[in-house]
Amino acid sequence: MGGIVFSNYSTKYRQELHLVLKNITLDVKPRERLAIVGRTGAGKSSLALGLFRLIEATDGTVSIDGIDCSTIGLHDLRSRLTVIPQEPVLFAGSLRHNLDPLDQWSDKEIWSALESAHLKTFVESLKSGLNHEISIDGENVSVGQKQLVCLARALLRRTRVLVLDEATAAVDMETDDLIQKTIREEFDSSTVVTIAHRLNSIRDYDKVLVLDNGSIAEFGSPEQLLTDNNSIFYSMAKHEGIV
Repeated sequence: MGGIVFSNYSTKYRQELHLVLKNITLDVKPRERLAIVGRTGAGKSSLALGLFRLIEATDGTVSIDGIDCSTIGLHDLRSRLTVIPQEPVLFAGSLRHNLDPLDQWSDKEIWSALESAHLKTFVESLKSGLNHEISIDGENVSVGQKQLVCLARALLRRTRVLVLDEATAAVDMETDDLIQKTIREEFDSSTVVTIAHRLNSIRDYDKVLVLDNGSIAEFGSPEQLLTDNNSIFYSMAKHEGIV
């Protein structure tokens, strides 16, 4: 499960402002991996915010597994979704509490998630292990390690839908590769929606959605979009040296 349908969806940040997304109609099949790309200001992050209902629809609907998201409570909706954001969020407290703030998982499950997130060796090297104290905003761990902690959180939750909002934009290529490898191997039963920063990391995705000025400009597999030398996706890939 995890099918997502946007039907004639439009939204804006405030009533007096212009629409940031316009008549988006999109059908993401369960377990598909969808990459959302576009130039700055195209509406990529707005689509993710709409999915979580951090901004509400001005027109149209978003449905997950046939359920209109506007008809259920925010807690119920967001408990079925997981996001790994561009800016990883850690708070002061133990590493274990950062991974499992609601105390839902056993140590065995946490260590398994750390191993899959390529953090097990690092945590084993810490004198206090899972009890290692994280400082405010995670200032005593690297950016890459913070993002891998967020990945481990996602591995523990394993919701039907995983959203990556430019999750690897601030990390090095090696960490990016580790995250993408884990997504491929560990989330094959989830629908994955990635707002992509590096196009090379989404070459093997099922579909690519290209947004332009809040509207759908192109939609198809990476291979399909790369066959059109005049497509926005082709020009973006050429700029990154992929084609």
